[in-house]
Formats: sequence, C-alpha cells, structure tokens
Amino acid sequence: MKPDARLQSGLSQLGLVQPLLESQLLAYLDELERWNAVYNLTAVRDKDEMVTRHLLDSLAVLPHVSGRVLDVGSGAGLPGIPLALANPALHVTLLDSNGKKARFMRQAQRVLKLTNLDIVQARVENYQPAQTYDRVISRAFASLSDFFSACARLVSLDGTLLAMKGRLDPAEMADIPTEVRLIETKKLVVPGLNEERHLVIAGLKL
Repeated sequence: MKPDARLQSGLSQLGLVQPLLESQLLAYLDELERWNAVYNLTAVRDKDEMVTRHLLDSLAVLPHVSGRVLDVGSGAGLPGIPLALANPALHVTLLDSNGKKARFMRQAQRVLKLTNLDIVQARVENYQPAQTYDRVISRAFASLSDFFSACARLVSLDGTLLAMKGRLDPAEMADIPTEVRLIETKKLVVPGLNEERHLVIAGLKL
C-alpha cells in the first residue's frame, strides 16, 4: 500500500477524515524524509513505516489531548506536529535540546504554516515556562519514573501527564514518584500496527 493510501485508510479508522489534514501530514512526511537523509532525525526510513509508526501512532492519542500541550523530547515533532495539525484548537509547545531537530521542527512549522505551535530548544530540566500545561506528553522517555520526575512541575494541578508506551512493564508501573498518581492506562489501537501500544495517564497528587 502506498503511503498516501495507507494514511487515508488509517485516518478513516481513527475517525479523522479531513482532506486538508491528509495533505498536510503528507507534506510533513516529505519534509521529514528529506531532512532525515542528511540529519538522521529518526531511525525509521521507510515512508510506509513512517506513516504507521510516526503519524498514525501520534494521532492515536488525539482524544486524550486538549488545551495547552507540551511535547517533551519531541525529536522530529512527534507526536506534537500531527496533533497540532489534527486539532487547530490545541496550542502545542515542542521541547527538544537537539539543535538539528529544533531546526527541522521550525522548518516544518514554516512549511505547514502552523500558528498553534511553539518550538523551544532546551533540556527539560532547564525549561522554565511562564505557566504550566494542561497536558504534558512524551514518547521519548525510557522510563515512566524519569518522565514523571522530570515533568511533574510542568503540568497544572488539574492537568495530566501522558506517557506513550509500547508493552507495559509492571515493575515500571509500580516505580513512580510519590507526587504523582496513576489515573488509568489506555490500550491504543494504531491502524496497521500489530504491536502493543498504551497511553499511561497520570496526574499530580492534590
């Protein structure tokens, strides 16, 4: 299946039938493929695989994202850029310390004319935003404990921390900071991907 057909089918399964969104995501993918050849932004190089593992995987969390969103360790802009494209009501901040990745994200922002997006080049431990976020999301952290420890101060009291994971490890689920409470885990269905995907949702202990 060609990338555009794979994307169209996946968006339909996710309930995101928006012709403009499809064309914007393909434009983002073209930009990512061009930059990836030089800067090695992602280990996934096959365009079909990028549709499934990057675009559709990112969009599978869309129902759980709202308001002001911080994407920590965004890399090539994932999941933040697909989420910002799919829902213009979101305001998404992409945070990454890598200069090449930040430059790519700014280029993608220009190409896609994304006005609901900010890009910050900084390490998460050094990032001092003017206000906290409704949702703090990442698919880059190795462990839940590291993610929650680094990001708890960045989420609002009634907001949520969203960790995108593959297979869940019970030991990892049990090892979380005391200031964080687990709310629920959601099994995600990513069209075309025959692997486990989960979203771990947590909040601050009040």
